[in-house]
Amino acid sequence: MSTRVIARCSFCAKPNTEVDTLIGGPGVFICDGCVQLCVSVIEGKPSDAPMIAPWEHDLPIEQVLQNLRPVAAATAQVQENLAAWVGKARALGATWSQIGEALGMTRQSAWERFGSTA
Repeated sequence: MSTRVIARCSFCAKPNTEVDTLIGGPGVFICDGCVQLCVSVIEGKPSDAPMIAPWEHDLPIEQVLQNLRPVAAATAQVQENLAAWVGKARALGATWSQIGEALGMTRQSAWERFGSTA
């Protein structure tokens, strides 16, 4: 395991220093423990079970409120990763126009959002 925190699992928020494997995707990460949990859920799910978003389940207010902080933390991590990728693009010579186009926004919007971080 690494001794430096590079990223956290987007699902359980454990840092890479506390898991055996952390798999990275575009701005998100998943640890080996969450992958194992996902596999067990998928294997046990009836094939005709409807897919609904987690916030559409009938949940008590306490559980909904408990989910807000982890969701906000995951959002912050994704925003940090996006800023790092924009910084990498700038370091490689990408223009604000190219970055804006890649993000589906104007050059000006990209510069306003990331200009101070890149």
